[in-house]
Amino acid sequence: MATVLTVDDSPSVRQLVRIVLEGAGYTVLEAENGQDGLAKAKATPPDLVITDLNMPVMNGLDFIRALRATPAVLGVPIVFLTTESNDALKQEAKAAGATGWITKPFKPEQVLAAAAKLVRK
Repeated sequence: MATVLTVDDSPSVRQLVRIVLEGAGYTVLEAENGQDGLAKAKATPPDLVITDLNMPVMNGLDFIRALRATPAVLGVPIVFLTTESNDALKQEAKAAGATGWITKPFKPEQVLAAAAKLVRK
């Protein structure tokens, strides 16, 4: 089954994403910031990354830039799951390598639809 890495400094958001995805049969890895996420992605390359933007230690933009420079995870889809909805930020994220964007609060179906669309099973 496909593995999804969820990177968010909020334990409740990580838990909700995990419950939604595991319920659909995905394996979920959790990280609490970009630095943690980068280490986990290198150790166990995921099939999809869902990340927050605003996090301590390493924010989402720096995280995806670092992830895109990591050969083991080249081409892995990355979706931002964030409260931000600014078009300039969306463009910056796309330029950094983001594949998609979901704005919080979100519906579980949005996460499932993104995973189904982006993950090769």
